[in-house]
Amino acid sequence: MTGRLLVDGAPAAQVSALDRGLAYGDGLFESIRFVGATAPLWPRHMQRLLDGCARLRIPAPDPAQLWREALEVSRGMAASVLRITITRGLGERGYGLPASPRPTRVVAAFVPPSVAGEVYAQGVRMRVCNIRLAEQPLLAGIKHLNRLEQVLARAEWSDPAVAEGVLLDSHGRVISATMANLFALVEGTWLTPALDRCGVAGVARAEVLAACPQMRVGELTLAELRGADEVFLSSSVRGIVPVRSLDDCDYAPGAMSRHMQQHWRELGFSMEQGG
Repeated sequence: MTGRLLVDGAPAAQVSALDRGLAYGDGLFESIRFVGATAPLWPRHMQRLLDGCARLRIPAPDPAQLWREALEVSRGMAASVLRITITRGLGERGYGLPASPRPTRVVAAFVPPSVAGEVYAQGVRMRVCNIRLAEQPLLAGIKHLNRLEQVLARAEWSDPAVAEGVLLDSHGRVISATMANLFALVEGTWLTPALDRCGVAGVARAEVLAACPQMRVGELTLAELRGADEVFLSSSVRGIVPVRSLDDCDYAPGAMSRHMQQHWRELGFSMEQGG
């Protein structure tokens, strides 16, 4: 995958082999959908990034500087996905925190993933993953650099007809998809899983919750998900994607999926090429 990159503000495509982001996954990232020179969810991304830096005790970047660099790498692109990566920077060997950390800042722009219009119209097929997410409340919700659980979950299948996998925690509770958050209509109530023990609290999820006060955050069991009347995924990159099946359970895109897709269009996103 090629893209335009800035490392600490300068054009580059490498970071030091001694960077703690490489050595320990000691950092955070954001994947931000741009439409031209606008990013409708930018404030939510910045809030999550700053919250994550505070939790990991990494000196926070300047959002204004990130914005300038984001515009620089995405200049001339009709649509792009910005990846902002912040690591704790260089450090001595060992887990101890550097006394005066100097974070590494990587800002990169990529062409958005191509998503067929029929995906938004008809939905995607999903499967339940075997791997279980480990629980660590200190890291729950933030988008830290260690995504090995998601990498191994996605390695469980190669069927191109299956687009996503459902991730459970060690107690069998539904948490999310591998690359998106999940919403389900269960016995007349809209639910999205609580993410206080594990999982990533997506900015698209936050937008859905703000736009739909009737959504409830709580525990969602696999049995409830299988018996749901409607299911959709939210992603800051792909937008709102209905779910058409989970293993042998079938669903149909419903009124809420369509309502939120329209909300995404009103934010300024396309629902034909990546949401």
